[in-house]
Amino acid sequence: MFHLQQSGDKSEEFQFLSFSQFLINVHTTGAGAAAHPCAGRKKITRIHQIGRRKDQIDGSAVFFHPTETSHRTKKAHLYILSRDNRKQSNKGRGRKMSPQKQAEEAIVPSNMSETEHDGREEKGEATHGGGFSAKAFLWHGGSVWDAWFSCASNQVAQVLLTLPYSFSQLGMLSGILLQVFYGLLGSWTAYLISVLYIEYRTRKEKQNVSFKNHVIQWFEVLDGLLGPYWKAVGLAFNCTFLLFGSVIQLIACASNIYYINDRLDKRTWTYIFGACCATTVFIPSFHNYRIWSFLGLGMTTYTAWYLAIAAFVHGQVEGVTHSGPTKLVLYFTGATNILYTFGGHAVTVEIMHAMWKPQKFKYIYLMATLYVFTLTLPSASAMYWAFGDQLLDHANAFSLLPKTRWRDTAVILMLIHQFITFGFACTPLYFVWEKVIGMHDTKSICVRAFCRLPVVIPIWFLAIIFPFFGPINSAVGALLVSFTVYIIPALAHMLTYRKASARQNAAEKPPFFLPSWTAMYVINIFVVGWVFVVGFGFGGWASMTNFIRQVDTFGLFAKCYQCKHPPPVAAAHH
Repeated sequence: MFHLQQSGDKSEEFQFLSFSQFLINVHTTGAGAAAHPCAGRKKITRIHQIGRRKDQIDGSAVFFHPTETSHRTKKAHLYILSRDNRKQSNKGRGRKMSPQKQAEEAIVPSNMSETEHDGREEKGEATHGGGFSAKAFLWHGGSVWDAWFSCASNQVAQVLLTLPYSFSQLGMLSGILLQVFYGLLGSWTAYLISVLYIEYRTRKEKQNVSFKNHVIQWFEVLDGLLGPYWKAVGLAFNCTFLLFGSVIQLIACASNIYYINDRLDKRTWTYIFGACCATTVFIPSFHNYRIWSFLGLGMTTYTAWYLAIAAFVHGQVEGVTHSGPTKLVLYFTGATNILYTFGGHAVTVEIMHAMWKPQKFKYIYLMATLYVFTLTLPSASAMYWAFGDQLLDHANAFSLLPKTRWRDTAVILMLIHQFITFGFACTPLYFVWEKVIGMHDTKSICVRAFCRLPVVIPIWFLAIIFPFFGPINSAVGALLVSFTVYIIPALAHMLTYRKASARQNAAEKPPFFLPSWTAMYVINIFVVGWVFVVGFGFGGWASMTNFIRQVDTFGLFAKCYQCKHPPPVAAAHH
């Protein structure tokens, strides 16, 4: 049975073949429409399948609710009731249901993600016939586990090799404490971003806005909740941060491969890997990173434990010293590098949008961070214990370890992982560029790939100009990450829910461990104040000082930055 609630107070019931996990958009027409046997003058003209096949019927009840009326057309949505709710509705049959009660009993909420619909539709098509599909398994990823792998894989990335360098600047105790502190801080702001995404999505879908073939991005969330000025700020910071994040990955590729093959200088390797990383234009969205995220996390896990074990096997170098921290400029440079380490959630919105159920994302980033701690803390601590102050002159941890097959394996795995991370950083930029040129809704992968190519060119060029590996991490962390993923989300959350009505009607209430809006505001104010003063203020000063010192020492367009044996051409400059 189903209820057809029309524009008035009338309610009618009709017999209908009901099945769960389906959403039906019903378009009813007036004069000239063929009568439907169930609905009298009503005509069902379109059905969208989002889940199970038609043969998987469980007898759930269905419910129609109109959304708008025009002169010729009425639109209605089918809500599917669970078995329990169906029993309740049967008890109350003959009584009129309020819209609020109807919404509560719907198992398919009105703000259900279209990404979930599309993902299940794709999944259903790929596995049509009930058999196993390699394409569905490797290509279509929108589960909670997919999001966790994406967050963890993207978060640890290349900073795994620069954290020992940061420990030499901070000292052992400060390095460990700041990792834990900034990891929790980053998890909090990632939670805020997820809440704002759900709020934005809920408001828009109540207005019948469709996101078919459209990926929601952070600057669009800011625009919808706070207006165009916030959109401009979010777009500027986010795009600049992701641009330099992509640059860092290219620099890291050249730096790492040099430890296996030093017949070519690092600048030449940058040319080569720039061309290789350009192939990421063929990956449509984060929905299609399932296998890459899984492999990427496995690669970084191997590398992290290789660093820890290799450091202990190597033992402490003769005359090792652990003098850090010695200078404020070095201390805050290392601190901002750790700030950058746990600020990888600039792609949170895109990862959420790729999920079948984005509402489940809220604590995924925290779970990913806890796993990342098991990689970063042992490896950085062991490397600093073994090599001490020598790390001050070696931003890449590989440079101090002896050449073995284990190290070569770690280098190769990190190279592959950097390709994946480059795609993570670049994909949101691809989306922005597609929207600018009006090609975002194009379904052809080849056409979209061709349109994305101009995004790679400036990234390639900047990686050749600034081959400073560690210093770029710190500068980006202080100047861009501070605002992009810490300050702006906290401010946006406070402003979005500044009114009592907004808090009362919030799509997501305060978390169970902090069930107070006042407490949330206190934490947000602390985040803004701390990151602005310590991260952006002191960290910006230290990072820019260190960055300028590196430029003066090595110069722009350096052919082989921090190479042990400079080629003869470079030797002429010394």
